[in-house]
Amino acid sequence: MTNEKQILSSEKITAITNACIFDGENVIDARTIVIKGEQIISVGGDIPAGATVIDAENATLLPGLIDAHVHTSIGGLRDALKFGVTTELELNGDFTKRGREIQLKNLHDIADVRSAGNAVTAPGGHPDELLPDDGEIPEFVMKELQKLSEEEREAMLAAYAHDHEEVPQVTTIEEAIKHVRTQVGNGADYIKIMIEEGTVMGAPGLPVLSDDILKAAVDEAHKFNKQVIAHVLTARSSQTAIDLGVDGLGHLFMDRSGSTPELVQSIADAGAFVIPCLVLNASIIGNSASELADDPRVHSKLSPEWIDILNSSFNTFPQGSMENSFKNLMDLHRAGVDILVGTDVSPVPVPQLGGLAHGASVHHEMQLLVKAGFTPLEALRSATSTTARRFELHDRGRIAEGTRADLVLVDGDPTTKISDSLSIKAVWLKGVQQPIG
Repeated sequence: MTNEKQILSSEKITAITNACIFDGENVIDARTIVIKGEQIISVGGDIPAGATVIDAENATLLPGLIDAHVHTSIGGLRDALKFGVTTELELNGDFTKRGREIQLKNLHDIADVRSAGNAVTAPGGHPDELLPDDGEIPEFVMKELQKLSEEEREAMLAAYAHDHEEVPQVTTIEEAIKHVRTQVGNGADYIKIMIEEGTVMGAPGLPVLSDDILKAAVDEAHKFNKQVIAHVLTARSSQTAIDLGVDGLGHLFMDRSGSTPELVQSIADAGAFVIPCLVLNASIIGNSASELADDPRVHSKLSPEWIDILNSSFNTFPQGSMENSFKNLMDLHRAGVDILVGTDVSPVPVPQLGGLAHGASVHHEMQLLVKAGFTPLEALRSATSTTARRFELHDRGRIAEGTRADLVLVDGDPTTKISDSLSIKAVWLKGVQQPIG
């Protein structure tokens, strides 16, 4: 019976008509797309006989959104999908290929996910300062476990136990190489390194691995054709990461000085991308996301715990300013650096990690990009085609023949008013319409 259902699903044809279509790059003239099974089979063509027709009623059809920087969970992946985020890219966590096979088996109501596995960091280094480490599963994780089915809970605990049997210790070049090989063996899609000495995280003096150890990790990852993304939050650490040969920066440096133009040029010359996570920078300087939390389009879809998180902030660097982040971002943008939408949201609601929530913060990030100086079209590209291209996800991020039917239908026109992206009417994942309430 299951095979019959799969065959029927693969043969099902759906046409979405009367839509304003943003294809990941631009608004196009076509008003109709046709989906067969999991794929888009035509854009602007005729509607096949027997197709199920969905009238978009002049709403805007977008490719599924991509969050290029998360730390996630089953609950996080579910929340993401409600907001039209059909792919999350984990930059430190459990969802490598091996982790996906253990934890996500037979789950279809969640966003797709890729992962770096465990990041390369010094013993006691970032992100240890953010979380309790007494050997017990934190209370906030236990609360989330209670919301899962028994099968999901067992899978998550099994993955947690495996990843905490032996805390990865990297103190030498040899250990860095071994660590990268372990992540690759687990099916990591890319590799993450941490360069965080703690100033903006309210924990100055955090241990950081030496440049030669980090360089060994970067070089080893590249031997396996894996991209390397660096955690950096200052200009100095950003320059170090570029000098080490990373492919992308997982954050935007928060400080600004006379040497900023040289740093911007070095990032551009290296061809590296930047995931600014402006929502995190705002939280670090003490800004909550209360306006987002109060939006009925957000409030109705998130648990009270996540709403509380949005109403709080990190507040570890109150002397910082968003104006510096905006200027740094636009300097990079004008220099031709690819900017990707990411949020750095945590897997579960953690009281001290405020201002961020799965799915909702992607829309907030696009709003902040526009506030900084992006056009709405540029912000949408950063959440779709640009991220897909830089992470080599060639089957998504665009509305085109042959791509996955990961789609978001929204009232209004986010290509001219970016906040309309939250007015979600429907979401499709691999051609299947999802519940979004």
